[in-house]
Amino acid sequence: MRYVLEIVAALAAHLAGKDSALTSVQIYPNGTYPGAIDPFAEPGAQSLQTSPPFYPSPWMNGQGEWAGAYAKAKDFVSQLTLLEKVNLTTGVGWEGEQCVGQVGSVPRLGFRSLCMQDSPAGVRDTDYNSVFSSGQTVAATFDRSLFYQRGYAMGAEHKAKGVTVQLGPVAGPLGRAPEGGRNWEGFSPDPYLTGVAVAETIKGTQDAGIIACVKHFIGNEQEHFRQVGEAQGYGYNITEAVSSNIDDVTMHELYLWPFADAVRAGVGSVMCSYNQINNSYGCQNSKMLNNLLKNELGFQGFVMSDWQAQHTGAASAVAGLDMTMPGDTLFNSGESFWGTNLTLAVLNGTVPEWRIDDMALRIMAAYFKVGLTLHEPPINFDSWTLDTHGPLHYAVGANTQQINFHVDVQGDHGTLIREIGARAAVLLKNVNGALPLSKPKFLAVVGEDAGPNLDGPNGCVDRGCDQGSLGMAWGSGSANFPYLVTPDFSLKEQALADSTRYESILDNYAYSQISALVSQADVTAIVFVNADSGEGFINVDGNEGDRKNLTLWQGGDELIQRVSALCNNTIVVIHSVGPVIVTEWYDSPNITAILWAGVPGQESGNSITDVLYGTVNPAARTPFTWGPTRQSYGTDVIYTPNNGDGAPQDNFIEGPFIDYRAFEAQNITPIYEFGFGLSYTTFEYSNLQVTKFNSSDYSPTTGMTKAAQIFGNFSTNLSDYLFPNASFPYIRQYIYPYLNTTDEKKASGDPNYGQTAAEFLPPHAIDGSPQPLLGAGGAPGGNPQLWDVLYSVAATITNNGTRNGEEVPQLYVSLGGPNNPRLVLRGFDRLSIDAGQSTTFHADILRRDLSNWDTVAQNWVITSFPKTVYVGPSSRNLPLSQAL
Repeated sequence: MRYVLEIVAALAAHLAGKDSALTSVQIYPNGTYPGAIDPFAEPGAQSLQTSPPFYPSPWMNGQGEWAGAYAKAKDFVSQLTLLEKVNLTTGVGWEGEQCVGQVGSVPRLGFRSLCMQDSPAGVRDTDYNSVFSSGQTVAATFDRSLFYQRGYAMGAEHKAKGVTVQLGPVAGPLGRAPEGGRNWEGFSPDPYLTGVAVAETIKGTQDAGIIACVKHFIGNEQEHFRQVGEAQGYGYNITEAVSSNIDDVTMHELYLWPFADAVRAGVGSVMCSYNQINNSYGCQNSKMLNNLLKNELGFQGFVMSDWQAQHTGAASAVAGLDMTMPGDTLFNSGESFWGTNLTLAVLNGTVPEWRIDDMALRIMAAYFKVGLTLHEPPINFDSWTLDTHGPLHYAVGANTQQINFHVDVQGDHGTLIREIGARAAVLLKNVNGALPLSKPKFLAVVGEDAGPNLDGPNGCVDRGCDQGSLGMAWGSGSANFPYLVTPDFSLKEQALADSTRYESILDNYAYSQISALVSQADVTAIVFVNADSGEGFINVDGNEGDRKNLTLWQGGDELIQRVSALCNNTIVVIHSVGPVIVTEWYDSPNITAILWAGVPGQESGNSITDVLYGTVNPAARTPFTWGPTRQSYGTDVIYTPNNGDGAPQDNFIEGPFIDYRAFEAQNITPIYEFGFGLSYTTFEYSNLQVTKFNSSDYSPTTGMTKAAQIFGNFSTNLSDYLFPNASFPYIRQYIYPYLNTTDEKKASGDPNYGQTAAEFLPPHAIDGSPQPLLGAGGAPGGNPQLWDVLYSVAATITNNGTRNGEEVPQLYVSLGGPNNPRLVLRGFDRLSIDAGQSTTFHADILRRDLSNWDTVAQNWVITSFPKTVYVGPSSRNLPLSQAL
């Protein structure tokens, strides 16, 4: 409850810029290429960079497709008391009820508590649910339909469990550094691919009838130092979380890009991140939440904090936070920055009435927008135990009853998961017709990654280990397997059907037995290897969420080299959370094929068998670059604090040059470029046609908003807010909106309680008068003209091979400027083409696709530099081009 003191300290430091106190601190480099600083990054992306204030927090207006939900939300919120509004915005506390996060209910109106639940790959902490392929894995399909289907299936499973808000999909981390622990939860370091995948996933999830929550906003690109307590638990002496220092151009052209797609897709919720952005915490950063998200992007839904990511009370409310999770300041503390304190803040005017109304309005509009009603069925699972009966309030062991109903929500989703896993497998190498397999005489499968975890597929909590085949990485983004089909199991089944001799050794270090096996005559050896990562609260073999390196785990590189030294038909299958360094062995003539299978989920073995045997002709593309060395990426995780005991400073001095953009800029040849992937057939590209559309000139949005609205009124008599002891029993640690005394200071628990808004909040923080519209804004996603079609592109794709297959043509654009990446992805499709047949690839180029961010105009502009369009099968194989 000590929120006023923390507000004052945070804002004083924020407004002072912190520069004078820290200019003498030594700042260490972050591993970026020497001298590779985008001029546009000056003076941004600097150590100790500050984030300018932006107030007031924009109020929703119900524009566009939000109109109907807005009207329903207005009607509902107009009926609420102040206590009920606070109840909607404040979590009940860690382990307070059944879901990983819940807010209070409004029983008077029949409104059940909102249930927030991980994960972006399946319903977490329950049973009889599916485990889907990771976001990064499905991104490799380059298939919009599969993005949507996966989102819909996950949404349906969450809804059937009683979940209201699925905590996904992930657009941050984007994947700035390949070592980043949670990159696998997202999609790709390319913002366009991630934007398309995020948008389609959101549409699917919300069409299934629940709210999607895109996360983590923004700059959350590493696990190290994201939370002070977590870092201190690992022995690091820091007092503030890491600051991602990002310049304005890079923010808009890279990290904000997919969030704009999410907002345009109608996402109901955005989760703000643990880290600081330019030395201001993500969940109280008014520049990020008020200016960029709610004003420029026109976000109409609600902003939810990550768990324990709220650091202030009134200050976070006026900075744009709408819901706090899990509600307590620290897990199981029983204290909250909101709850009682938010009630008091509204009563004393430090949070204006229109702001609490807007918070409630945003939450309920998102609720109604996806078709939820006031009479949803009860939650039928419990996040804290799989026992059928147990305490409803797990933290304190209160109210024992049936809490798990073990509802099977899987449907036929296993079929979809198998399809995604197969169509996401990237064929990186295939020589001498090694693949597809056709009833091989003798198949030897080697590697722990082919087999089961001997403790069971769920034997490690939150999948926090690397034992057996990698079907799911670790952390809150995981889910419990209903089963895991291992490669060994599926390949053995296929071998039996083919009368193939089959042997497997599932120990990476059984060198003598492996050597004896793979040196025999007529053997085809398949080596399974992996590399894992996850969330920072779990440490696996010294990997504190982020990977320590880019090598294979469990001696995988040595295993490959040992097998390929003895077997001239060695096939390598990699399950991993991103790129690994393959430089030492990928070009061995004895290694005839390499497949990247990502993190495929529960149908792992069936998916890879379908590809190895040609049931599925591979067409997937790598959603990231495979560099020759770790250093070739030019970006890395900060593993050691670099600012004394203050906030580690992560300076994004590379600007927009990450992944393939960096390799192009530095003229470094990758092992496998972004967008690369082979097939069992071949394709030819021809007949590029570009049609220009007549579109109006781009016009900045102008005008003013309406004044903030207030719905209803509230009593100023403090006795009306006392805990209703006669109505229900008090639950210890549970976060309520009530006061325990009419003495405001005692009720707050804050020794510094009593300051006015003018004394500790920035100017205009509580101003509800009409505000100017931003030129780059005007609608969800930004200025509507950004989505004008300027060009239409078509090309002929011919399957000139002997097998039916699929091809993924990709469209890239050169923006032409000296500080622009050489190429940026701006279109793709996945086309099915029979042998000997042709089809036409179509893609539109939007105004947004050709624009750069102008830091002076604070708007998008199309520069006068020459623009060129390219079409081809990968970022470095672009046979067709034309000037625009």
